[in-house]
Amino acid sequence: MLILTRKEREKVIINDNIVVEILGVDKKSGSIKIGIEAPKEIPIIRAEIKEEIRLSNLNANAKIENSVLQKLRSRIK
Repeated sequence: MLILTRKEREKVIINDNIVVEILGVDKKSGSIKIGIEAPKEIPIIRAEIKEEIRLSNLNANAKIENSVLQKLRSRIK
C-alpha cells in the first residue's frame, strides 16, 4: 500500500486516467472530502457498500441452495 500525505486541493494521479483530489478537511470530525475523476467504465464504490453487496449475494446464494436442496430431497423420497 502506498501511503501519501496530501493537503487540501492537492491531487494524486493514478495510471494517467484517474485523478483523486482532496477537496476539504473537517478537523472537527476528522473526515476528508475527496473527488475522484475516472473513466465511466471504472466503477468507484465505497468499501462498506461493496461489503454489503457481497454479504447480500452470499445470503441470496444460500437461500437458492437451500431451495434447490429441498427440491432434490423431495424428488429422492
